[in-house]
Amino acid sequence: MTEQENKPGISSWYMPQEEMLEIRRKGKKITIGIPSDFAQVESRVPLTPEAVELLVSYGHEIYLETNAGKASSYSDDEYRNAGAVVLEKRADVFQCDIILRVSPFDEKDIDLLRGNQTLISNMQLSNHCTETVQKLMRKKVTAIAYEYMENEEHCLPVVQLMSQLSGSTSIMVASEYLSNSRDGKGVLLGGVTGISPTELVILGATTAAEFAARAAIGLGAHVKIFDNNIFKLRQLEEQLGHQIFTSVLYPNVLKKALKSADVVLGAMSVNTKPSFRVSKEMVAKMKKGSVIIDLNVSQGGCFETSRCTDLNNPTYKVNDIVHYCVPNISSLVARTASIALSNVLSPIIISVGEIGGIPNYIKSTKGFRKGIYIYNGILTNSDLGDKLNLPSKDIDLLLAIF
Repeated sequence: MTEQENKPGISSWYMPQEEMLEIRRKGKKITIGIPSDFAQVESRVPLTPEAVELLVSYGHEIYLETNAGKASSYSDDEYRNAGAVVLEKRADVFQCDIILRVSPFDEKDIDLLRGNQTLISNMQLSNHCTETVQKLMRKKVTAIAYEYMENEEHCLPVVQLMSQLSGSTSIMVASEYLSNSRDGKGVLLGGVTGISPTELVILGATTAAEFAARAAIGLGAHVKIFDNNIFKLRQLEEQLGHQIFTSVLYPNVLKKALKSADVVLGAMSVNTKPSFRVSKEMVAKMKKGSVIIDLNVSQGGCFETSRCTDLNNPTYKVNDIVHYCVPNISSLVARTASIALSNVLSPIIISVGEIGGIPNYIKSTKGFRKGIYIYNGILTNSDLGDKLNLPSKDIDLLLAIF
């Protein structure tokens, strides 16, 4: 052996790559099913073709219902080229180890499940009834909600990203429904020289509120934000400058703001029942033709007059006030939203495979564990249990059993 061959670093040049490949082989292969959400009036898809290609490179198998990505402008061929298997039969997709989707699971979809699987989707508290939850429990599934999943920084990554999109998109929607194109009162959302700017009132000093305010300020609107958390209001003032008016939820101050508002945006925190709701009497005193957009409608709504709508029939009127109460408003920018979802979900699935499967990942990752609302057929989300009057168990205590 030559002196050069005997050096410790020379023969190991190729070793790191070989070791990495070996690690991938040792990881658990996962089959992932992605059904279409068209029936739920949902345009987003949880994994883009780029994300599929990445996961396939780790040895995982992706099964996609035909046209599942069409509304996000992703074709079946793009998914096939990325390594996914495109299936015609919807029932076949529901036989995978993990089912990824955006919409909550309804009774028909639950019937298609084989059982003892992992479901990852939005939960949307208002969309569940006793029958759907009990069906999921009988199937012995582990169900995880995007709304409750935390990352290592104790943030809600999916909620934050979708809130950013919802906030920005809500201003686009408001502008559309104020204009004549939607039989609005023909008002420009913004300001023009010599004309008073339109007024936007936002309930809640949240991420959605911040991004809505940024978009509205850019158009020249006058923005007022109400919240009972002074710290959050001060944060928004620092981030947006003093171009906004902020106030705690003093009833008389809010009533005055609502009377002059052209748009009112409900943007209270996700995963909490609204601690304050605008009464129907207050709504009745708003200007005719004004627009209400409730981003919190899936949690019960910020307005007494709110009720869930969908993208096929997004609005209704109460006292000539337009109500836009679509819980998945970010579906209006479905491709952008799908990329955002993929950026969160892809690393999680890779980690699940490397650690040996969902059970191991749940035990080792506290933030992901917080997203679980049914574990092996046992209800673990107290909010859902309280709503449906069903008993729930602490997930951390259950892990000692399973």
